[in-house]
Amino acid sequence: MKTKTIAVLALSLGLSTLACADIVVIAHPSAGALTQDQVADIYLGKSNASTPIDQPESAAIRADFYKKATGRDAAQVKATWSRIVFTGKGQPPKEVADAAAVKKAVAADPKAIGYIDKSAVDGTVKVALPLN
Repeated sequence: MKTKTIAVLALSLGLSTLACADIVVIAHPSAGALTQDQVADIYLGKSNASTPIDQPESAAIRADFYKKATGRDAAQVKATWSRIVFTGKGQPPKEVADAAAVKKAVAADPKAIGYIDKSAVDGTVKVALPLN
């Protein structure tokens, strides 16, 4: 019985680690570093200094990213973009299929930024801001 309890605890700790992945904001290798405020402004439509690339709404990393980068949950971000689009002041970040597509889009465009799990970073992109 004791072994079963330990196994359950170990499994739940492992799953919670997966849910709290290390998210990084990535940019083209030629881009400079970004602050969290700059990233929040870009992803909330307050700045057009960079072109934001988004993961699908169904991706777990998306909700974690918005919470860490902007301090807002997915519903608040969606409401913000609805207002911006309705008033004609902007368009939401371009949504792509997955993390690989984010990396590909960012690598191809010097103005683009995106977010992926830290473990997926390679030489085609640069970490502009780690989010913890």
